[in-house]
Amino acid sequence: MRTLLNLIWLIFSGLWLAIGYAVAGLICCILIITIPWGIACFRIAVYALWPFGYTVRDRHDAGVASALGNVIWLIVAGIWITIGHIVAGVTFCLTIIGIPFGIAHFKMIPVSLMPLGKEIVSTDAPAAYPHYRW
Repeated sequence: MRTLLNLIWLIFSGLWLAIGYAVAGLICCILIITIPWGIACFRIAVYALWPFGYTVRDRHDAGVASALGNVIWLIVAGIWITIGHIVAGVTFCLTIIGIPFGIAHFKMIPVSLMPLGKEIVSTDAPAAYPHYRW
């Protein structure tokens, strides 16, 4: 089921989102000082291509630099990208068939709002559930 959802997502949202995030990543890497945001954009672009079966979690080794970088990102781009995900998510949720895709847009909000100090992990991996202990 995840594969089918990912293929439909790729056609209707994923490819366009991934291209947008990749272009933003290239621009950030060209400007050199913004390379950390460029790397985060590339990570989000891969997540935007195939979101079903993956989740975003906080990295516990992220420090003050990540927090400061997230504040700068939030002011410059994070709010606008998040508004775009909210609008797309609500639009998809207007139809019953689009609800999973709207939820996928809502899942992308935390990583697009504050991308530094986050990692994308498979939902099948035990690391995706930090509260679960083996």
